[in-house]
This record gives sequence, structure tokens and C-alpha cells, in this order.
Amino acid sequence: MEAKGRKITVVGLARSGVGAANLLAGLGADVTVTDRKPEAELSDYTGRLLPGVKRALGGHPEEIFLSADMLVVSPGVPLEMKQIASARAAGVPVVGELELAFQILESAKLTAHSKGGDRMPFLAVTGSNGKSTTTTLLDFMLKKGGFRTILAGNIGNALTEELVRRQKLNVKSENSGKSVPFTGDLLTDYIVLEVSSFQLDAIATFRPHIAAVLNITPDHLDRYHSIEEYGRSKARVFENQGSGDFLVLNADDPETMKVERELLQRRKEKPEVLYFSRKKEVKGVFWRDGSVFCDIPHLSMRPDRPFLASEEIMIKGVHNLENAMAASAMALLAGCPAGPVRESLREFVGLEHRLEFVRELDGVRYVNDSKGTNVGAVLKSVESFEGPVILIAGGRDKAGDFSELRPLISRKVRTLILIGEAAQKIRDAVGDATDTVTASDLREAVGISRARAGKGDVVLLSPACASFDMFRDFEDRGRQFKKIVMELGA
Repeated sequence: MEAKGRKITVVGLARSGVGAANLLAGLGADVTVTDRKPEAELSDYTGRLLPGVKRALGGHPEEIFLSADMLVVSPGVPLEMKQIASARAAGVPVVGELELAFQILESAKLTAHSKGGDRMPFLAVTGSNGKSTTTTLLDFMLKKGGFRTILAGNIGNALTEELVRRQKLNVKSENSGKSVPFTGDLLTDYIVLEVSSFQLDAIATFRPHIAAVLNITPDHLDRYHSIEEYGRSKARVFENQGSGDFLVLNADDPETMKVERELLQRRKEKPEVLYFSRKKEVKGVFWRDGSVFCDIPHLSMRPDRPFLASEEIMIKGVHNLENAMAASAMALLAGCPAGPVRESLREFVGLEHRLEFVRELDGVRYVNDSKGTNVGAVLKSVESFEGPVILIAGGRDKAGDFSELRPLISRKVRTLILIGEAAQKIRDAVGDATDTVTASDLREAVGISRARAGKGDVVLLSPACASFDMFRDFEDRGRQFKKIVMELGA
């Protein structure tokens, strides 16, 4: 992809927007960023823009869309937005930040990695739940196996931002001289990506060498019209894969297997598919009788003996067992030796805000699962505990079906404490399934949980909702929860 001299509009100024704008400006493009928020609300991002990037903030002037040679859209911006739709109808190409990075790397011929292969060294993880844990664990395994990696995507740094940092690109100006050419020499073996459905909506040629779909459960239905539409977005991670590529799928997840049947099996050109499963033996990685087994024939890995006892895996919970199996399959397919994979499973402690143990007080364990922003995540989190659970839930609704929580709440949740905008909707759906209380804020919710929990109980923050009604983001919500919990008894 040739960026020099092209007029490119970057839509949405968050991490992805900053990374895309700076990368394009460093490559000599005429870049304008636009965001509906005014500049005063975007100071965290505007201060990171290179000086040659133009700004159109506080709205989306249609002329900068229609006059552009290309639009680069950040994941949080709906592709149905009027100005984007008008530009697309006028023939302006529209891509996402992930696609932009992929095209630039492809044009720089970043194909060789330490194994001497000729595939782009992208490893991509998507799914409704478990993406961040699986992606980070995969990166951990590869590093332990001696590979050089870049960890990017939905998990933290935008990939474009990583490219700017590693290439040390400068904007061409009267004072700075020539811009630095992009060479694609990133001194890496693999680029490990967490990929969201929003990012996949805006791809065109993105082709990971190894991809995984962890699960597809209802989420973001405030943006998608149905679970089927959402599932098709997730499935785009393998849309461009073909011979020589690998796809790892959750054999236990009905929606994941549905998109495989509908979108993959009928294709003539397709990747080799392996699976992971907690419930049955599969070609790939599976759990049986308390141990993890591997059946990957072309790696000479057959299920003759256990790969690892599941009790040796540091991160706990049924969903983390699935994440561990998915990461193991991807790492082994990427050429990581079995030894470092096992060592990583024994050592990896998990991520903040994902079933994160906070403290034990008077025999009660407090657990921060603020990343549990949809119903499917909460189901798996609550299933992870044997004893009674005091569940704190609620926030901004993402059009979730809270009634799906009813059987598990009836069986395992001693008290349900509700907060935020969705409190009444959740109460209407499942409030009669257990003792249910509404709290005015998170501090009151923690206070109620302290009063009602007994020895052996777990107080679990797993909201099944977004955080934006009361908090900056899910990290802010989780850290406030931890602060309040640590202050108990002080």
C-alpha cells in the first residue's frame, strides 16, 4: 500500500485513531483526523498526534469524507454512519486500523519469521469472552519458547501505534527533512493480536496465519441486529485464510460450530481446522479425566498420554481451562516447543479484572471480574466457584438477555446486588430467582455484600454490562471495586 501523497481521513480519535494517523503521516500521507467529540474532551489523544496531522473535531464535516482517497475507521465508529456510507457510495475505500496495518506490512513484504516460512506472521484471537487472557497467554508461551513477539490489537496498543514506535517514523516537514521509509523490519517472529468484531467488520485482506474463535455468545446487540450477524462478524477472522493456514475452534460452542458449517465447510480454499474441547475428544486439544491431551498428528502429538494435569494450570475456572487449551493449540501450531507451553500454563497468573482475586476477609473471598461485560461471561465466571456467590451486577445494558442467567442464579447465587442503568431490567428478568437488592452505587453494593456474605462465600463483581453509565471504562470500575474492598475493615 502506497500512502505517500494520498489524502486520508481517519475517523475516531482514540488509540486506534492516533496510531493510524501517525503511521500514515510518517509515511507521507496528507492526514486529517475527525471525531464527534470537541477537542477539549480529547486532550489525552490530541497531545500524541504528530504535528503534521490535521484535525476536524467536534463533528464530522462531510467534505473531508467525500474528498478523501481513503477512510480509516476506528473500531468504535459504526460503519453505518451517514458520512461513511456516503463516502463509500461515492467510491472511497473504507478500511479499519487493523486492515491498514496489515496492508502496510504486506506491502513491506513482512513474510519471513524465525521458522523460515513465507506466511505473514499474524496470530489472531477473537471471541465473545476470554480474548485478552488467551492472547496474553499465547504471547507468554511464545516468548518463553524463545520467539520475538509483538502483542497488540484490542488488548492494548493499536498495531499501527506499535509500527510507529518500532519504525521511529517522522512527519516530513520543512524542519524535519525526509520521512523515514517503512521497511517492515520489526525484529519480530510473530504479531499476536486480540481482535474484536468491530475490527473485523472493517477488514478486506487481513489474513492471519493462525486464528482462533473462542466462543460466540450474545454481545454488542446494541450494535448488531442479531446473534447471527454478530457471529458472522467474528467469523471474518478466517475469511481470507486458505491452504497453509490454521484455524482453532471451540468444539463445545454451538454458535462457533454453526459459523464453521455455514461459512467455512463449503469453501474450496480453506485453512486446516483444529479444535479444543472440555467435553469430548477432538483433533486438537481436549480435556479428559482431569488432564489436558493433545492430538495434533502432523506435530507427532497424539493422545497417548496426558499433556498436563488440569490442576497444574495456574489460572482457574472452566472458561480459563478453555482459554488455556486454545492458547496451547495456537502456540504449538506456531512452532513453540511443548516444554515452554507446559511451563507457561503452570506460571501464568491471569489478567487484571478477569476473575482477579482481591482479598479474603473473615473467610469471604472478593473477586474482581469487571471484564465480565456480557451474560455469557458471567455464566462462566459464576460456574467457576463451588460455594455460594454474592453477585454484584449491572451497568449500561448492551441489549443482553439477562433471563439466561436465571438457572445459574437460582442454583448458585445467594444474593444478587444490582447497580447502574440496567438494574431494573435485570431485576425484572431474574430478580425473583434469588434474594435481590438494588444499590445506589458500587460502594453501597460492596457494603451490602459484606453484611450478607458468610464464611466460605464469594463476593463477585461480574456486571454483565458495560461500565460507561458510572465509570470511565471496565478498568476504572474494577479498580474502584478493589479500592473499596481493600478499605473494608480499615
